[in-house]
Amino acid sequence: MIWCVEDDAGIREIEIYTLESTGFQARGFADGADLQKALSSQRPELIILDVMLPGKDGVTLLRELRADPATRDVPVIMATAKGSEFDKIQSLDLGADDYLVKPFGMMELVSRVRAVLRRCRSAGEGEASLRWEGLVLDPEARAVTAEGQPVALTYKEFELLRRFLSRPGVVYSRDQLLTDVWGVDFAGETRTVDVHIRTLRQKLGGYGSCIQTVRQVGYRWKGKT
Repeated sequence: MIWCVEDDAGIREIEIYTLESTGFQARGFADGADLQKALSSQRPELIILDVMLPGKDGVTLLRELRADPATRDVPVIMATAKGSEFDKIQSLDLGADDYLVKPFGMMELVSRVRAVLRRCRSAGEGEASLRWEGLVLDPEARAVTAEGQPVALTYKEFELLRRFLSRPGVVYSRDQLLTDVWGVDFAGETRTVDVHIRTLRQKLGGYGSCIQTVRQVGYRWKGKT
């Protein structure tokens, strides 16, 4: 089930019609209050979230979705009339999986939805647990523990750590991480990788120092310094 949060009834109805005509189930919401009410009893496969909403705006709702353990892994595509690099970076930094800049075509919307769902569904399938000393990452349970204690990571932080632990010592460029984890490949937005690396290091405690910065290139996982 794909949920579309859009205050313009005309746009919302077109989104729902397009998604349903291409094989998805879809449901629409006019504002954040309706969305939050529905989330109390259901969980969608993906949310298309407009930024400019009455009451709570989309950015505030995205923050709340990512802060709640029950919804932090739900894929979110932001829809915004703002096309500046800053707005795109902000959405990615807050945990959005992709974004659409209005006006966008309905077939583009369907393509983005399919790509995000494919990326999220494939993450962790058939993968064994990854270990580094007392740090354990379980891809199927999407859980991380350090010395037996749970470490709460966002979807993006989890995916970054999964890549590092799967290939210790390999240097990942910022562009490569942005493409692999966020699914975007344009230049000028690699700052979002640095932001997530910083928070990941903080959450990993003593293991945070295993993520080493390779000057002018990117990052790699290596032993504690």
